[in-house]
Amino acid sequence: MTAMLSCCCLLPLLTLLDRADGGPRVEPSPQLGDQNILWGADQYDFAIVLRASGMECIWHFAHQGERFYLNYMVQWVTGVANDRHLSVTVNAPSGLLVSTADDVTGELNFQAQESGFYQMCFSNFHNRFGSMQIFLNFGVYYEGKETAQQQKEEKQKELNDTLATIEGSTKRLQVYVFHMWRFYNFARMTKGKDYYLLLGNSRYVTWWSAIQSLVIVAAGSLQLFFLKRLFHSRMSTDTNRPCC
Repeated sequence: MTAMLSCCCLLPLLTLLDRADGGPRVEPSPQLGDQNILWGADQYDFAIVLRASGMECIWHFAHQGERFYLNYMVQWVTGVANDRHLSVTVNAPSGLLVSTADDVTGELNFQAQESGFYQMCFSNFHNRFGSMQIFLNFGVYYEGKETAQQQKEEKQKELNDTLATIEGSTKRLQVYVFHMWRFYNFARMTKGKDYYLLLGNSRYVTWWSAIQSLVIVAAGSLQLFFLKRLFHSRMSTDTNRPCC
């Protein structure tokens, strides 16, 4: 019984000690050097729909020293008196404004000066009477210099070290493939924009042709009606024939 009471008292104490540690960290520890941080590359691409005068915000984590990029393109807009311009702002984890854009398509690229979650906000305040769909492609990549420890290790290697050559070629190939994927996503955005533009033009031509046809038929009917009203026929009493 005493052992059970001791266990019951120890469990809350361990829970409090675990919570006092602060829980999971989202920032790198100050004691960690650059060699202990996972420097890599990631990217995301998807489309979102913004309602009239609406705003959406997205957060993405970046380490200090990494390159942060954002590509966007307005694919289609609905509503009356629509405006295809999109207002984009990027804020640092501290709240400072890092970059901004206000156009139909744009590309933001900068080096992260601090580690944390960067906020990307997309505002549709130009278009107050309709929604719009935008395609996004954003992420981070690292192309910085090697650390002093890595440089020291590289100097100690032999010039004819095949593994070092393969490793360097692999890293360069990964960077080239990553940038090629970025350009491919931008081409996808352009292709999607052209597709929605063709659909919009097709609907515009179809409805405009139908309206013009209705106007022509209505104008012909009105002309015939008024022409018939100009002539009134009556029966002649002498010849018993209709006359105007």
